[in-house]
Amino acid sequence: MASTSARYPVITPGKTIGILGGGQLGRMFAIAARRMGYRVHALDPAPDGPTGQVADVEWSAPYDDIDTARKLAQAVDVVTFEFENIPYETLQAVAEIVPVHPAPLVLDTTRHRLREKIFLSTHGFPVAPFRAVSNVDELSQAVVALGTPAVLKTATFGYDGKGQSKLGSAADAPAAWSALTRALGGQMGVLEAWVPFTRELSVVVARSITGQICCFDVAENLHTNHILDLTVVPARISQATRKAATDLAVSIARSLDVCGVLAVELFHVDDGTPEGRLIVNELAPRPHNSGHFSLDACLTSQFEQQLRAVCHLPLGDAQLLRPAAMANLLGDLWAEPGTPSSAEPDWAAALSDPSVTLHLYGKTEARPGRKMGHLTALSDTPESALAKVLAARARLAGSRPR
Repeated sequence: MASTSARYPVITPGKTIGILGGGQLGRMFAIAARRMGYRVHALDPAPDGPTGQVADVEWSAPYDDIDTARKLAQAVDVVTFEFENIPYETLQAVAEIVPVHPAPLVLDTTRHRLREKIFLSTHGFPVAPFRAVSNVDELSQAVVALGTPAVLKTATFGYDGKGQSKLGSAADAPAAWSALTRALGGQMGVLEAWVPFTRELSVVVARSITGQICCFDVAENLHTNHILDLTVVPARISQATRKAATDLAVSIARSLDVCGVLAVELFHVDDGTPEGRLIVNELAPRPHNSGHFSLDACLTSQFEQQLRAVCHLPLGDAQLLRPAAMANLLGDLWAEPGTPSSAEPDWAAALSDPSVTLHLYGKTEARPGRKMGHLTALSDTPESALAKVLAARARLAGSRPR
């Protein structure tokens, strides 16, 4: 059958998919697409990027180069993205030529923290109290209104904790505002009340053009220096919390009218009830670092789900086959204190446990804090999987000279 309906024809294997963004998420998406027989074109400012290395064609141009984006659109059958900071004007220009999933409006809403918070709150989804601030005086007033501690975040271009400051008192406002204006060129901020969360959770949900929904299991995430360090699946939470988190993610995906994959990051607050209280932290309309476990622990990965959704194919089975844990590999592993800058991690030692898998992203330069790859371990319990992946990562540096 060649089409889901006359309105939403299936983009069949053998056709060409364009992806805006050239990082590791695009790379894993492109691998999934190539496996299913699609051709892939990738647009990224830097040549020989992680996505470009596995794409059929790599377009090297800035994301605001609308002429090049239009040329890519004319060469493909559908376009998606792996990176939030694609200019809305670029997406709109592409959408005039070829379908873009998720829609440009979805990305425009979720990549701007203030628009995202307003969308969530006006649709009745739980978010921390917040205030928009555009100067230090407004920030000082917002601190008085929300109290402390509080977190100031840049409205755009923030990720992995960049552009964020914690305020312990109103006296911290001038320094926090100065830091925000220096960070990534931010001139608009969002002050959020502090959430005393018990744990951080995420749900990756896929939604098709016809409204079919499929959720991956709720993931439990542990961060170090604001960067995701470990993910454990299934999350060590009650069944009531699991259902509440999944229902929340599904409702948000429907409200946004997403066609593709959406990651919903959540704070879980223990308030004495069976399910606890859930607060939506952030949304990402693309595959997510916390969903990488799906490559090894699910029949259908988050990247194949993204592919199926944007090509108007039925979604796959996202059931967790075994408990899993994922550990990020940062550039620090290549240059730990006391080791030669060119030291290579001991891959054989890490993989001496046959239940551990390795994914590297093809990045040619290792830098502290840069995501270079990840390890995944499968086991009979989440705790055992976590112990296995931590042990494997520890072995990476175990035999290097110091």
